[in-house]
Amino acid sequence: MLELDPDVAAYLGTRENWVPMHVAGVDAARAAFDAVPQPPGPPMHHVEDHIVPGPHGPLRIRAYRPRAAAGLPAIVYFHGGGLIIGSIDHFDRLARLIAQACDAVVLGVDYRLAPEHPFPVANDEAYFATQWAADSATRLGIDPHRIALAGDSAGAALAAGTTLQTRDQGGTPITFQLLIYAGLDRDDTKPSVHEFADGPIITAGDFAWTKNLYLGDDPATDHPYGVPSLAEDLAGLPPAIVVTASHDPSRDGAEEYGERLRDAGVQTALLRYPGVAHGFLMHADRHVRARLALAEIGGIVRAKFAAT
Repeated sequence: MLELDPDVAAYLGTRENWVPMHVAGVDAARAAFDAVPQPPGPPMHHVEDHIVPGPHGPLRIRAYRPRAAAGLPAIVYFHGGGLIIGSIDHFDRLARLIAQACDAVVLGVDYRLAPEHPFPVANDEAYFATQWAADSATRLGIDPHRIALAGDSAGAALAAGTTLQTRDQGGTPITFQLLIYAGLDRDDTKPSVHEFADGPIITAGDFAWTKNLYLGDDPATDHPYGVPSLAEDLAGLPPAIVVTASHDPSRDGAEEYGERLRDAGVQTALLRYPGVAHGFLMHADRHVRARLALAEIGGIVRAKFAAT
């Protein structure tokens, strides 16, 4: 089996007392995530929080502007955390890294979390934030014709689901979707789920547990906006960049979705990074591969925006 990069293995060696989320429970998982040190991200020209009247109450959206130029493209970004932990504060560093690498205004969406707010709350807020970005382009100083969606882990499922909803409901056109180690299904039969059932970083049990908390226990009630892999027709979706990690239970499901996008005629870049685990871009301060991945992803994103 492919080995982890040495710097990744060294970091994982510091997590000997790590307890999987589904074992710890919601409160303990949130407390553990709160306790993880968050190194500062790169400086931005301007960062501003907007509190907007969302579909389920006030919604916070944080705008990261990497430089002063007006009319920059924008990326509406949904953070990870299984839809049960995390916030735009916890993922502030990654949002800054994406803004810097992609030379785009990043709009981080502080959607509500399960189990307090189950499906479709986060999806409703993701779709609303996407339309709000286009409607507020002048105020935000962004190009309304160059708006992309991005997310990591469960946030990538929100991004994928929002592209489906946008296509179906005639929402604002999306330039492309950036899906980073996306958890797009509940299928526990895929090889990567078995190979990395016990992690590192996140386990197959964690994926199942968080899906149940947001979507409910019965997969028969799932909707494609919440579980994008269920969508029968992927034609007409915006181009995609699908980023996966070699040592990750979600790897095969995300790559299968990318292949389905290609088969449906959607221009899709599939980028699997070897020697790293779920969440690796969060650790660009210590993982060389994460810094290389950000540079590569940023290059592709800038090229896509330039061609629009």
